[in-house]
Amino acid sequence: MPDVDRIAPQPWMADAPTTRLLSALSTAGIGARFVGGCVRNALLGLAPGDLDIAVDKPPTYVTRALEAAGIKVAPTGIAHGTVTAIVDKHPYEITTLRHDVETDGRRAVVAFTDDWRADAARRDFTINAMSCDASGTLWDYFGGRADLADRRVRFVGDPDTRITEDVLRVMRFFRFHAWYGAPPLDPGGLAACRRHAGKLRGLSAERVRAELLKLLAAPDPTDVVEAMALNGAFDHWLPQYQGTARLRALIASERAVGEGDGLRRLAALLDPTTDAVALAKRLKLSTQQSVRLEVTLAAEPGIDATDEAIVRQQIYRLGGALYVDRLLLNRGAASDDQLRAAHRLARGWPVPELPIGGTDVIRAGVKKGPDVGALIDAVESWWIARDFAPDREACLAELARLIAAR
Repeated sequence: MPDVDRIAPQPWMADAPTTRLLSALSTAGIGARFVGGCVRNALLGLAPGDLDIAVDKPPTYVTRALEAAGIKVAPTGIAHGTVTAIVDKHPYEITTLRHDVETDGRRAVVAFTDDWRADAARRDFTINAMSCDASGTLWDYFGGRADLADRRVRFVGDPDTRITEDVLRVMRFFRFHAWYGAPPLDPGGLAACRRHAGKLRGLSAERVRAELLKLLAAPDPTDVVEAMALNGAFDHWLPQYQGTARLRALIASERAVGEGDGLRRLAALLDPTTDAVALAKRLKLSTQQSVRLEVTLAAEPGIDATDEAIVRQQIYRLGGALYVDRLLLNRGAASDDQLRAAHRLARGWPVPELPIGGTDVIRAGVKKGPDVGALIDAVESWWIARDFAPDREACLAELARLIAAR
């Protein structure tokens, strides 16, 4: 198989900001190619995502050349040869070709090179090791195009060597298979991941969490998740894993309403009695993610999507987004039509506010204290029971009735 091939030129290769950037690099005698995900996605007919560019000159040389052309440059990863160029508000990550000098499984010491094949050889998978220029010339040293067509995720070279360079590649192997692969997983890669899975405990929570949530966001990661569990990838970071039965049911519900979510799917993998707060701290989830996980795993409130009035009450109590998490994971007896109706309501219903507040209670002659909150709660319960229909005047009348009855 030849190393050089052709790819249909993509619109993003020739847009004005990209052309300006490549022209500035070429004028300075810097060889440049698109690398990684944008090349892979072009072959798949997908949007490019981030535009990453590799160059054959050191970052200081690249920076001087671009600044001379009036292009702003930020040293975002200078120790590893990476700068970010901003052209007409479009960011481009530009990285000098590298080869590893020393690795410890978490970080690498690199040296710059002008050898394109050597740089490709240090990348993780063949489908990520391709590069191309703006004319459509494709360099594919390790058969990535054929692997992509066959939906095969395969390490570049020896899998053990690649994983030893960066243990996170265990997670990435499963993640890329979930998105781009077809059964079975590459046997050599899977065996290497099994051998090195125990080393995942040495990685930062942030890196593991990011890979896990990206993996779970794939269209249907169920089989890959099962393979991860069987091969030890969850042993340290997700000991609360309880199988994929709830995940399969959740994905069916998500497909019925046309949305999927990695964090919600994480909840589906866990024992319902999992301490969500402790797990959130372990994985260093954001505050918002932690709250979502805790509410999604909570035993209460139960979800009843078969009654529209009850659906509105639950949306009011939980908020639309948290209600959707609980709805899709705990749909109960709801049919697909009822599920979709509840989902539309949660995403589109403007949640009302109680028309009265504590000030109204005090104005009615009640002294500040716990009685104020108790009366507001009573009016709110009355208002909710009437499907949020009573207006401010009606709520004030109910408040007056409650005060008179004290």
